[in-house]
Amino acid sequence: MTEPMELAPMCFACGKDNPIGLHIDFQFDGAVCTAEFTGTENHVGFSDTVHGGIMYSALDDVMANVLYLQGRKAHTAKCEIRYRKALRVGETVTLKGWIEQEKGRLVVLKGEARRKSDGVLVADCKASFMIAG
Repeated sequence: MTEPMELAPMCFACGKDNPIGLHIDFQFDGAVCTAEFTGTENHVGFSDTVHGGIMYSALDDVMANVLYLQGRKAHTAKCEIRYRKALRVGETVTLKGWIEQEKGRLVVLKGEARRKSDGVLVADCKASFMIAG
């Protein structure tokens, strides 16, 4: 694994120094980026359900980290997300991101969030990222 070219300690999703961040710890095995996330009462959208924007942030970052953890700086150009089940506060999801296609500076990635307890798909997405530079 190549070291990231710059640190992002204040990143909302993964920054360790961000006091209001999600503090997600991403791992990369050379092909797939994975992590776990558990929503708290600070992440509520409606009643005891984790806000869709929080879920989007977690999925966007698991895909971005496929590139970032290879030392490749990129920016989300477009993302389409599909919410399939509600994520309740206190439930843990397993996040997974991987590259589907690459052409020039454009990289298409897919991501998914599955409930850790039973593997049910909570949300999935497809995104295009532009390699910086």
